[in-house]
Amino acid sequence: MVYNLALNYVQNHEDAQEITQDVFLSVHSGLSKFRHEANMATWIYRITINRSLDYIKAKKRKKRFGFLISLFSDDPGSGHDPFHFDHPGVQLEQKESLSKIFKYINELPENQKTALLLSKTEQKSQAEVAEIMGISVKAAESLIQRAKTNLSIKLKSSEG
Repeated sequence: MVYNLALNYVQNHEDAQEITQDVFLSVHSGLSKFRHEANMATWIYRITINRSLDYIKAKKRKKRFGFLISLFSDDPGSGHDPFHFDHPGVQLEQKESLSKIFKYINELPENQKTALLLSKTEQKSQAEVAEIMGISVKAAESLIQRAKTNLSIKLKSSEG
């Protein structure tokens, strides 16, 4: 559950493993603080989402810093790492189209991305999405719908 959700955020096997380890360390160290107000799985999903988003933000900061270094460096490959899609569950012939879809999913606002991933890849109901995200069911429904609409617009504009 943790690994799959992290993998859907970062689309890279090694990064997802790193996030998974971080999540389990956080769960272990925070177990005594767990208040049992929510389901433990919901709590773990929330930690996974937060760790995944933090990891992506840190990676973006590194890329920006690496880009600046590459401007002043003689080494043309230093610091700048383009989007790398490495999802082990995807067959080779599907990689290109799925890579494109995930590229656009990654461009969605964080809350839309989270709602969409929980709903479509994790097969969570709108009520479960709402509970995990700490929002109302109506808000979850709205986020999922906006994410689908925005994704559809991006996909259509890339085709034509």
